[in-house]
Amino acid sequence: PGPMGEALELDTVLGGGGWDVGASFEGPPPPTGPIRLGRNVCYVVLAVLFNEEDGVLLVQEAKPECRGRWYLPAGRMEPGESIVAAMRREVKEETGLECEPLTLLALEERGPAWIRFAFLARPTGGTLKTLEEADAESLQAAWWAGDPCALPLRALDILPLLDLAARYRRSPPHPAMLPQELPCTLLCLRLLVAFANDAGDLWVLLGTAGTPHLPVVACGTSPAELRGGLRLPVLRLLRDCLPPDPRPGPLGLLGLQHRAGGPGGADGICFNVLLSIPPGSPQAAPPELCSPTFRWWHVEEESLRGRILQRLRAAATVPVRS
Repeated sequence: PGPMGEALELDTVLGGGGWDVGASFEGPPPPTGPIRLGRNVCYVVLAVLFNEEDGVLLVQEAKPECRGRWYLPAGRMEPGESIVAAMRREVKEETGLECEPLTLLALEERGPAWIRFAFLARPTGGTLKTLEEADAESLQAAWWAGDPCALPLRALDILPLLDLAARYRRSPPHPAMLPQELPCTLLCLRLLVAFANDAGDLWVLLGTAGTPHLPVVACGTSPAELRGGLRLPVLRLLRDCLPPDPRPGPLGLLGLQHRAGGPGGADGICFNVLLSIPPGSPQAAPPELCSPTFRWWHVEEESLRGRILQRLRAAATVPVRS
């Protein structure tokens, strides 16, 4: 078949869109049984909001273990919720404010056992929660324009997110990216594995089973895989099809797909990620593949090639923090 299908899928994924996951996966057989929130995965949402005076929205915690300390509005997703609905609910419950998401800022993960979606959002209404309205969700909320470290913080892990948010507001390093409503039974990654040489030639790895497509790998749900991080199934696939010891660059998120209560009540997510295989020499061609289930596709269409190279060179993706 001609490259039309591959180009269309690449174009959609590069634009932050979704693409049907299908039922077949590259690499080892996928785990049996669907992904279920609270059973074999935990998703957490967090939001960074600023007001017109550049104050950041902070919450004073009510939980006994961190009561009185400050943090960004955050909490666990509930079954049947979309990722954005969960973020809006947590912001409303903890701060009293309505909001809308602007972009995903970062994906933080410790494997399927714990994945946190950090959003940049903007307030759209509601009134700030005061001490008189304290409840089990929070004691109060406030706009804080000073150094957050001047407050007793619940944890310092919000500081890199505040830096990312400030940088994004000054000069967005990647296009705005929000979850796409598409069902997915498992937790999986669609891989845009790119190889570029110094001459600007570009190849993309394709799976050859059926219609040529970007490879999709599933995360396992064994205890070791739950702790292993999202890179584990990626490295396993690359070890199977590339010469010994491929050292791919970091994962960058191009988009993600999730629909609450998917097939069989599944809470699966497909992460569309970009990663590069570094060349061994300036004029290098991509490494020879050891498996007939993959092939390199030479991207000749100028606009598509330029967009992928720009994303790679500027690291213009949502960071994945493992």
